[in-house]
Amino acid sequence: MKQPAKNPDLHAEIDESIALRQEVTGFGSLLRAQPFWVFLAILAIGVVMTFVSDAFMTERNLFNITRNFAFFGIMALGMSAVICTAGIDLSVGSLLGLCAITLGLTMQSGLGIEMGFLVCMATAAIVGFINGFLIAYLKMAPFVVTLGMLAMARSIAMVLSNNKMIYDFGPDTDLFEWIGGESVLGVPNVVWVLIVMTAIFWIVWRHTTWGRWVIAIGGNAEAAKLSGIPVERMIVSVYMVCSMCTGLAAFMFIGYTGSATNGMGVTYELTVIAASVIGGANLMGGVVYALGAPIGAALMELIRNSLLLAGIPALWQQFFVGLFLILAVLLEQIRNRGGK
Repeated sequence: MKQPAKNPDLHAEIDESIALRQEVTGFGSLLRAQPFWVFLAILAIGVVMTFVSDAFMTERNLFNITRNFAFFGIMALGMSAVICTAGIDLSVGSLLGLCAITLGLTMQSGLGIEMGFLVCMATAAIVGFINGFLIAYLKMAPFVVTLGMLAMARSIAMVLSNNKMIYDFGPDTDLFEWIGGESVLGVPNVVWVLIVMTAIFWIVWRHTTWGRWVIAIGGNAEAAKLSGIPVERMIVSVYMVCSMCTGLAAFMFIGYTGSATNGMGVTYELTVIAASVIGGANLMGGVVYALGAPIGAALMELIRNSLLLAGIPALWQQFFVGLFLILAVLLEQIRNRGGK
């Protein structure tokens, strides 16, 4: 099939639009950035909780908060890329369970941590490729494709594990559990991974062609295609990136928990999507912040932790997750109307 000719004027228009969305310097731009306001909300909740519970500011509690939100933050970085293209991935929770099982079975067989990591990431990449291919080339709705994958991935995990828990990770068990569950300089290892991943995504969104093209596709996919951007291939790559972020989170998460079950990751997709949107990723596409994903994930974990310390039943957790998700979308709409 003949590729559409590049349109220089249209390409210049897309570059200008991307530059405007990427520009985050200056105090005015800071005030317009949703992650800034979410960060202020985190500080406000933190101040309130210091008066509500003496246990909140303890070293152990802060360690647990940072470690727990880091897993979701890694997944949310990938989800933000998908949402930036105006897509969605509902399969990440089930994928985490599937990656846990393939990783566990590989290491249990004695193949070692390196092969376990490769199998875990390959599992994630294959699922991401299938999602992206069906969405990009067969023009299926992201909601339908990833909802179907949510069910299929969970089922495959149950079949592979024979519905049993895996807790023996072979000769590299100690190293594996150290990577996922221990700390360096008092900071959980998974937080260091999140910091590195956030820095990588910051560079990607601001300084790479891939990042600019993803933002362009989210802003106007048809215009991006007419300007010569390979939209279909880019969408496939975005879903693969999202899934591989989940695979990385699964590797760290299983090392932390010390066991793998096919039930891991149930409902995690809600928290990951909420963290991405609360962190500033626009569900309509074209807007994304590297710092938004970890900040949104931090708010989600802070809410959970605060509810527990305040003596509020944990059953309310999902209520507040949903509430903050609605408020984040509402805030985005208000800002968009104000900019018109």
